[in-house]
Amino acid sequence: MVVCSTMKNSNDNHNEDNLVYGIRLSSVGSATVTGNLAYEPNNMDLAMKVHYLRVVYFLDSQAIEGLIPFKLKEAIFAWLCYYYESCGRFRRSEEDGRPFIKCNDCGVRFVEAKSSKTLDEWIQMEDTSSQRLLVADNVLGPELTFSPLVFLQITSFKCGGLSLGLSWAHVLGDAFSAANYMNTLALFLNGLKPKFSPSLNKKPARNLKPNKPINSDPSSLKIVGPLGDHWIMPFPCEMGTISLHLKPTQLTQLQAKFYENDSTLSPIQSFEMLSAVIWRAIARIKDGPEPNTVTVIKKDAASPIEDAMALRNNQFVGSVKAEFSIGKAHPKELAALIQDRAESIRDQIEEVVGRDPGGCDCIIYGSNLTFVNLEEVDFYGFELKGLSPRFVNCFVDGVGEEGVVLVLPSPKDINDKSNAKTLSGGRTVTIILPKNYMVDLKKELKEWGLSA
Repeated sequence: MVVCSTMKNSNDNHNEDNLVYGIRLSSVGSATVTGNLAYEPNNMDLAMKVHYLRVVYFLDSQAIEGLIPFKLKEAIFAWLCYYYESCGRFRRSEEDGRPFIKCNDCGVRFVEAKSSKTLDEWIQMEDTSSQRLLVADNVLGPELTFSPLVFLQITSFKCGGLSLGLSWAHVLGDAFSAANYMNTLALFLNGLKPKFSPSLNKKPARNLKPNKPINSDPSSLKIVGPLGDHWIMPFPCEMGTISLHLKPTQLTQLQAKFYENDSTLSPIQSFEMLSAVIWRAIARIKDGPEPNTVTVIKKDAASPIEDAMALRNNQFVGSVKAEFSIGKAHPKELAALIQDRAESIRDQIEEVVGRDPGGCDCIIYGSNLTFVNLEEVDFYGFELKGLSPRFVNCFVDGVGEEGVVLVLPSPKDINDKSNAKTLSGGRTVTIILPKNYMVDLKKELKEWGLSA
């Protein structure tokens, strides 16, 4: 079944002086009827319900030649048969108020827009936060039964290229799930089909009991609200966003500073190095106590392979605590902590949410300063006609005032399939913090050779 009702945005503005204009909305559903099915997110999924991923893919004109909105929607019809839960809407259990997804084929929201800028102009903009205009900023609620979980925004540039913006409710899954979701769409756009069956996602993930009793609530979880049916984080303060596009030479020079006068230092990967430098920089500019405890989110090596294409929040969530001054420490000490001392707190998070699944409103990103390793997320696997995106950026919304740091692969990394942790390519680092920190933070990072 196809659900596709086009409507024009009442706030549509055709002024080409605007960065984005000519906005139109429609809904696109799957090509088949799902039936009377319900999908129940597990406790870890519900812990992420106030967070939203916003991913922007920049595509060259050669890659999208002939890709008109109608053809894109045709591919979406077939694609969504494999991910029917993303087309549903939230309901609450009458028993305990626990949210679940009613798979009623309401579809994803499709946004069409135009821009008078070129693809290169968008990528090279000094104010990276402007890229947020290329992806919807929707949240779930206040009417959950009518709120789409996924928005896809296609913005046409005057050069012939375009951007594809994915607005993703984090309750559906982590960044790895979101990237796999989009890469499956790319298969259909190329006239192919995935190797896995649509039935893969019909088995909801179960909540496992902790291996040992939980004695205290995790510090990396912050209760907010109550939020009711409007799943949006109240803004603690005005937040700012900057992105650093780091070349391989910059990472090599940073690595040399870590190993300077210490040839016995154990190998440190790019994520740990970058996180350590930024952790120290924030401690030096921050008002009040230093951020001695941070949260680390990364790929969980223990995640079952058979779940690789399923929608899950399977990421490792850990806590790292330093017993010394962050601002006075050498970043290599902090990098060693992040690399070796991150203790998983998933069990504690699931336990807290499980006590009140219908009313536990919490945040993880920004409850403490949060570092997210997205180096191995296959953003550049979204290939059309054999061409990868020119650039991919990722933002997170629903962030607490302690902020979040995302470390992403750069376009150069797509040529090296051997190990995403190597320094063979550059990195994109997106930092979301209170806006009043940004000027001083840039100065601190520049001392370590980290600048846009």
